[in-house]
Amino acid sequence: MDVDSFAAKKQIFLENGNILELARKTIRIEADALAALEASLTESSDFVRCVEAIAASQGRLIVTGIGKSAIVAQKIVATLNSTGTPSLFLHAADAIHGDLGMIRSFDLVMCLSKSGESSEIKVLIPLLKNFGNPLIAMTAQKNSTLGRQADYLLWTPVEQEADPNNLAPTASTTAQMALGDALAVALLARKGFSPEDFGKFHPGGALGKQLYLRVRDLYALHERPAISLHAGLQEIILEITSKRLGATAVLDDHQQLLGIITDGDLRRMLQRGADFNNVHASDLLVRHAKTIAPDALAVDALALMRQHSISQLLVVENGQYLGMVHLHDLVREGLL
Repeated sequence: MDVDSFAAKKQIFLENGNILELARKTIRIEADALAALEASLTESSDFVRCVEAIAASQGRLIVTGIGKSAIVAQKIVATLNSTGTPSLFLHAADAIHGDLGMIRSFDLVMCLSKSGESSEIKVLIPLLKNFGNPLIAMTAQKNSTLGRQADYLLWTPVEQEADPNNLAPTASTTAQMALGDALAVALLARKGFSPEDFGKFHPGGALGKQLYLRVRDLYALHERPAISLHAGLQEIILEITSKRLGATAVLDDHQQLLGIITDGDLRRMLQRGADFNNVHASDLLVRHAKTIAPDALAVDALALMRQHSISQLLVVENGQYLGMVHLHDLVREGLL
């Protein structure tokens, strides 16, 4: 097709508004593929048996594929590893050129292939069978070479791809991705994988910090602002200013917590026009200050601050005032 003809066809395509319709059709086709996939997960399918086999395995799950299926396989491996199922990606083309050495005797192998007839897959299957590793097939063709040879069959019933030529892997890779997620979630539940476990595997970023970062990791970074109930205005201002937390705790003569004074309390006092020479901590003290335990999660401290529209929390353990955590600490850690 020459340049002018291509441009003319493109213009007609745009004028007919086909871009949006094609986009909607793509989503409908992929949604239909997911609906068919959901319906295929019956009691007679191998899905539950597959989950039980992986959960009981003393080895890892090796996930392999070729082309776009290889890319999906990498994503499935990443999801499995992050949810407590040790997994490795093996490219099917590299497998027959030395990478089969990564497979150990106790490992299971899951092979992704829409057709189940890719040349690399057909070469790989007998090698895996010779090794004696259980083989899981994820394929759209039950009666393919891969489907027939597998010990467990995960069927992805895709009738058509989303592209107009029914060639580009679209609906088929969507189904593979969804079934991989379903497998990971089922294994997560089967193994009793907890939020704490998830946090161990996700220590970086805000997600991980929500699961493991605690108040004790934050308050210890600051000095401990505190004054007595009899402190005058100058001492109050100096303590709040020097400790840079926008507030100070107020303690009695036995070092027991009485309450808090914030810089907001000082501003409101100034607005009232009080006699500065006669202002003491007892005049500004806010009793029943919001407190939190040092072992509480930092994300819980954030929720408490939001609930009460405050910027500081006093950290208290067994009635003992330990320090203060500030909203800025949570911002710095990426929780807000």
